Amino acid sequence: MPQARLRGRDAVAIAVGIVVGAGIFRTPSLIAGMAASETMMLLAWVAGGVISVVGALCYAELASAYPGAGGDYGFLTRAYGVRTGFLYAWARLSVIQTGSAVLLAYVFGDYASEIYSFGPLSSTIWAAIVIVGLTAINWLGVRAGTRVQLVLTIVEVAAVLMVIAAGLVLAPEPSAEAALPVVATSDFGTIMVLVLLTYGGWNEIVYVTGELPDAPRRIAPLLMLSLGVVTLLYMLANLAYLRGLGLGGMAGTDAVAATLMGRVFGAPGTVMISVAIAVAALTSANATIFTGGRSNWAMGRDTPALRWLGQWDGQRGTPGNALLLQGAVALALTIAGGFARDGFQLAVDYTAPVFWLFFLAVGVALFVLRIREPEVPRPFRVPLYPLLPALFCATNAWLLWSSLQYTKAGALVGVGVLAIGAMLLLFVRPTQLKETVG
Repeated sequence: MPQARLRGRDAVAIAVGIVVGAGIFRTPSLIAGMAASETMMLLAWVAGGVISVVGALCYAELASAYPGAGGDYGFLTRAYGVRTGFLYAWARLSVIQTGSAVLLAYVFGDYASEIYSFGPLSSTIWAAIVIVGLTAINWLGVRAGTRVQLVLTIVEVAAVLMVIAAGLVLAPEPSAEAALPVVATSDFGTIMVLVLLTYGGWNEIVYVTGELPDAPRRIAPLLMLSLGVVTLLYMLANLAYLRGLGLGGMAGTDAVAATLMGRVFGAPGTVMISVAIAVAALTSANATIFTGGRSNWAMGRDTPALRWLGQWDGQRGTPGNALLLQGAVALALTIAGGFARDGFQLAVDYTAPVFWLFFLAVGVALFVLRIREPEVPRPFRVPLYPLLPALFCATNAWLLWSSLQYTKAGALVGVGVLAIGAMLLLFVRPTQLKETVG
């Protein structure tokens, strides 16, 4: 069973490390190309932080009432039953967590290939090395995984701070033409989809509440601290991009951070930021693998046919078998990505709709559990209930619809894998949810 071995800084490093991935170095240029003014672009990033905080408040209530290593799996099982919980755990194993890890591994592979290429499949080979290496580190022990995460997160945040300093302090003023927008009206809907995807991942902290001392009391402050750090970094980074490149200059490049660093430091700056983006992807991938093993373990614990998956190594403090299976699935997806035209895009299309579907289900679960289990102690309650949870649910419903519209064929593959999990329920019969309070 999980033991309370994690520190608050470990939980914050996991949350910040997942959220501040490669996205902040890539998506601002896309968003700038859809914004009719600097004000509109900055408002979108503020709105993304606010919506993420609303979601974090909902998760804080659920995690304070039902702490455990299963996270969303536990919430969904309590609200909808063991079959829904199993289906979510299956989706997390086969689509959500493994797909996210592969996506991040491919980001690392793309940048690592610029330093050393293995040939036509270089990105795939580098991605496979990442999956195998990080799985092994986390399998070796909880301390190994958290130490690596803490170091990588520090390097990742330092890279964002380097970009902020370059743009706000060192960069020359952009030309008048570069400061102008490239569109007349803002596509605010698409802007928010991209912004919220860049903020995504903060909820992973709930998967370690079973290993965090006094989790019911501490989870809300840790979530707020994590998102506060992320929102501040994102706002400063976008101000730095605007100061150094202008809105039109941001929109005119596919690699906004590299362009800014190149403008300030020349070729060495471009190399520095490329390494930083690779480290950011590595940081998020490690945290994704770390938390993913916890939900896989919870599924095995509650499913007799998968009992081997629910074995916890008390000496190392890890769900060893769950991590190995997750690594094997992620490696298979990585190899599949090698046959696709764009492994990164395949991972995005494959993952997004299923992710938003279950995010919406967790938001609704808060209402269900408030009604069904009013006697359960809730050390933290969402303020302004039911308005804030309703806003969270509405946002997720919109993002689910948007992701289905944008990903299309790839979305069908992810939904098909989810359907396979539904068919597995005919043969694998999960039992009742077991408590996992650490």
